[in-house]
Amino acid sequence: MQLARKLLYGGIFILFVAGALLLATNLHANAYQPGVLEELSSVEVPPAKLEPCLHCHIQGEHTNLWTPTARWLVFGTLGLVFLFGFWQSASIWTQRKPFKPLTTRVADWIEERYQIAKPLNEMLKKPVPSFARWWWYCLGGITFFLFIIQGTTGILLAFYYKPTAAEAYASIQFIENEVYFGAAIRAIHHWSANGMIVMAVAHMLRVFIMGAYKPPRELNWVSGVILFVLTLTFGFTGYLLPWDQRAFWASTVGTDIAGAVPAVGNLVLIFLRDGWGVTEATLGRFFGLHVLVIPIATVVFMLLHFMMIRRLGVKRPH
Repeated sequence: MQLARKLLYGGIFILFVAGALLLATNLHANAYQPGVLEELSSVEVPPAKLEPCLHCHIQGEHTNLWTPTARWLVFGTLGLVFLFGFWQSASIWTQRKPFKPLTTRVADWIEERYQIAKPLNEMLKKPVPSFARWWWYCLGGITFFLFIIQGTTGILLAFYYKPTAAEAYASIQFIENEVYFGAAIRAIHHWSANGMIVMAVAHMLRVFIMGAYKPPRELNWVSGVILFVLTLTFGFTGYLLPWDQRAFWASTVGTDIAGAVPAVGNLVLIFLRDGWGVTEATLGRFFGLHVLVIPIATVVFMLLHFMMIRRLGVKRPH
């Protein structure tokens, strides 16, 4: 019975392919009949219409940009839904078994090779105490969420930003005025940075008031203080990147304050500015710190912070 079904499916597929080839051959033969080429040569062919999505990249136009995008999204999504439904129905029909979701198949394929389900369950399915569900215990999680937003919007802004003295301000204006949703993404990046600092301060106040810095959680507090300093450094290095008058003089004053530290002030000043004055080299250094050094350090200390909290748990209030 199964062999007959396979032969039937194979015959239908062969007939379908043969019919398609026959149709294509007839069309190809009719196109080269005598007189067809002469008729085609005498017809005036209108100039090819440029695809709207190419206008913005080649000719600098900004009209009708969403038509091809919407068309692909609508019809592409419908096509994928149809193909997936056809494949799912064919799978159930041929195998006579319930359809297994793709996510389950991928998870089973990975589990068969790496056996990671057990350690993941031990790590992720630890019960949360009822007192830790109060809103003031979520301040650290909100800070982490804002950090994720900062990373996402920062990557989007980095596609257009140019960290040079001649083009930094112009690239910011281009993001604000020309890039679609550029002003919104920059605003989200700006306000999320302020919110991240506020939430970090609130989280540290909650930890201090409840005494969660006491033994055996001293290193939790130390790593949290380092993360708070990195958060402030995020804001300080990002403030210079627009390269306008406010950013220039604010960074000048900020680095002067750092240079007033006894004994090592001059070294700190030269390290931050890459010289004695705020120049293009300072802009490049701040950009490198803002997008590479500080994010990597923040991720490392966040992992250490989360591992310590996971190991020791959340301190119970008294």
